[in-house]
Formats: sequence, structure tokens, C-alpha cells
Amino acid sequence: MADVSGKTWIAVGETDDPNAIIESFEAEADITKGDPVYLSDDNKVSPATSAKDCIGIALKSVSIGELCPVLVRGRVKVKAGGAITRGKAVYGADADKRILELADQNVNEGGTDSYTIYYNRKLGTALQSTTAADDLLFIYVEK
Repeated sequence: MADVSGKTWIAVGETDDPNAIIESFEAEADITKGDPVYLSDDNKVSPATSAKDCIGIALKSVSIGELCPVLVRGRVKVKAGGAITRGKAVYGADADKRILELADQNVNEGGTDSYTIYYNRKLGTALQSTTAADDLLFIYVEK
């Protein structure tokens, strides 16, 4: 595991962004600090363990029923699920609740191919490049 953030003293699920926007939601499951979370019910969040339309990153470990502070806009440290290129869109998550690079989708404007565009899948943008699973990096959450 490499920490490519340049700020090794900041832990996963922490921000150094004075302008970060943080909202609180009720935890519908146990959540660990640094987990990408999605709206699993009205005003309730759960950790993403597969590709979800995540709304942010949990800033605190909480148990079911507790309020969870979620960074919905700003810079936060996360764990990568594999190689990620700086400047690319990212989403959450893999089975281990890690952030992944969101691949561009080819669009066949004039053909008969069908495709899906995931308008809400993007969680944010990678601020550093990673080379392996469990590398640490900052992303800018843009929800």
C-alpha cells in the first residue's frame, strides 16, 4: 500500500478542505470512517460494497441508527481499489468499499447499439494517480 496523497499524517476518511460540505444522515448499517456511502433509504445511508450512486465519504465510524457525517463536496482521503489516473472520474465501490476509476462510455450516436449512461455514478475526481489496490489518495467529491 502506497500513500500517494503527499499528506501521510491524514487518515482515510479525513479532509483538510476548509470549504468541505458535510451533511449528516442516519446510518442504515454499520459504517466505517472512509467508506463511500449511498442513499439506501430516505435520509439514510449505507456503505457501498458494489457499484452504487454514492453521495459521499463517511467521516466517522458509526453503528446502525446513529447519525453519520458525510462529506458531499470537497477533498477527502480514500482507499483505491486499483490503478486510478489523476484527473479521472471515480466512483464507489468494490466489495472492499474502495474507490474505483469510472471508465468513459462509448456512445454510438448514429448507430443501433444500445448503451447505458450512468449520470449519477460519478462520485468525484482523483487528485493523484495510484498503481495498486489499497493505495491512498485524495479525491474531490463533487456531489
